Amino acid sequence: MGKIDEIYMSEALKEAHEAFEKDEVPVGAIIVHDGRIIARAHNQIVMLKDPTAHAEMIAITQAAAHLKSERLLDCSIYATIEPCSMCAGALVLARVKRIIYGAKDPKTGACGSVFNIANSKRLNHKIKVTGGVFSKDCGSLVSDFFRKKRRGG
Repeated sequence: MGKIDEIYMSEALKEAHEAFEKDEVPVGAIIVHDGRIIARAHNQIVMLKDPTAHAEMIAITQAAAHLKSERLLDCSIYATIEPCSMCAGALVLARVKRIIYGAKDPKTGACGSVFNIANSKRLNHKIKVTGGVFSKDCGSLVSDFFRKKRRGG
């Protein structure tokens, strides 16, 4: 884990905290191209009433608009939680170069935990994956969110 990954993951964590404050599952994502953040997002599933409004999906849309391309070549995404199969599939289709995530998702993770869509031999693009950047902070935020939900908060 490099210092630059920590800097960018801290930006993704800011997005996750924003989701937490809005009573959304606290997942944040940013996309970086040429050393600049070109997209930032957090989950908006409840607000938009859209099951596809994951932080990664919103960030992909923003980055594609910024680059004016459906291909996010030479881009890296920083996500606080390991992307699910929908998000990992979209990242493969977008040709993202790297996925850096915080905490593993043992229920729906698709970058090695449950599935490995990011590096499937059956797909035409593979993504370099780095997990565990600020994993404790990222995982604790999600745990705190669901603990609060169980208490009726």
